[in-house]
Amino acid sequence: MNKSASEVKVLVVDDQPLIVEELCEYLESAGYHCVPAHSTAQAIERYGADESIGLVLCDLHMPEQDGIALMRALKDIAGQQRLFEAIMLTGRADKQDVIRALREGFSDYYQKPMDLAELLEGLRRQEAALMERRRNFRELGSLNQRLQELAESIDDLYHDLEKARGQGAHRRAGDGEELENELPPVFEKLSPRQLEVAKLVSKGKTNYQIACELGITENTVKLYVSQVLRLTHMHNRTQLALALTPRSSPVHQRFITH
Repeated sequence: MNKSASEVKVLVVDDQPLIVEELCEYLESAGYHCVPAHSTAQAIERYGADESIGLVLCDLHMPEQDGIALMRALKDIAGQQRLFEAIMLTGRADKQDVIRALREGFSDYYQKPMDLAELLEGLRRQEAALMERRRNFRELGSLNQRLQELAESIDDLYHDLEKARGQGAHRRAGDGEELENELPPVFEKLSPRQLEVAKLVSKGKTNYQIACELGITENTVKLYVSQVLRLTHMHNRTQLALALTPRSSPVHQRFITH
């Protein structure tokens, strides 16, 4: 029955110590690390102290506070950032109690005395569900981060646009390497940052290299390149590079003779 150890700990809660001991011994032989608790108060304390607990086996009927009260307390501790799955254990299969428990957030329930092999299968299903929820949660966080970066990029674009409106058609002359007044008229509509990205593209730099040089994300560079191509009515990076290459350049001559 031994299995590779699970990374998720199981909180086992029952007011009968023998049941807790039996469940912990069985589950640990199957590869789970268990955290025992003999009351709701003890379970709350141990859950709050150990963030690796992700599965809960809980007796429904316990003195002072029952399993439903425990579920509410654990959800308060978990908040929006910590995920867990809970299975209810009950010696009295009262339909209304089961309905209340499932509505409160229990994923499944088993009636005492439990078939341990069946309970183990159920626990593994809930572990798989928990891992899937965690993956989705991380992906959602990553998506939110990307959306935030996109929003910041759009803000930057609007800021550059405002600066461009203030500068009008008089672009600054370069520092000796390039003269801005030699740019084709179609580039006059670009903001300073868009023009900066376009020039780096014309030098053959990749999006990653541009991102590193300008201190922005690669996704932001992609957004700038897309904006530049749209505003200049060009179809690809090669056409953009050619437009920004001086006509006397051997590179320009090579392009127009092929």
